[in-house]
Amino acid sequence: MESLNGIVSSVKILKMSERPLVYFKIDNQSCLIAGHSLNFLADVEDGMHVVIGGEYNSRKQFVVRKYAVIGQTKMMMEFNRIAI
Repeated sequence: MESLNGIVSSVKILKMSERPLVYFKIDNQSCLIAGHSLNFLADVEDGMHVVIGGEYNSRKQFVVRKYAVIGQTKMMMEFNRIAI
């Protein structure tokens, strides 16, 4: 398994289903996530710093198996904003 880290941009939902397929970029590297895509959408937005683990597919897209947000997730920031 390889890992990448960087700033997330261009978050898009490619396919709506039981497990949505989500496309995003990390420093100009195309990435796809399906396994934990709903959690990813709740945790991450453009401009956030993340670390991802996975492997490349035949189209040179990075298929994400694991991810971690560096700092606060989107849900944590919203909770802190409301709580204050």
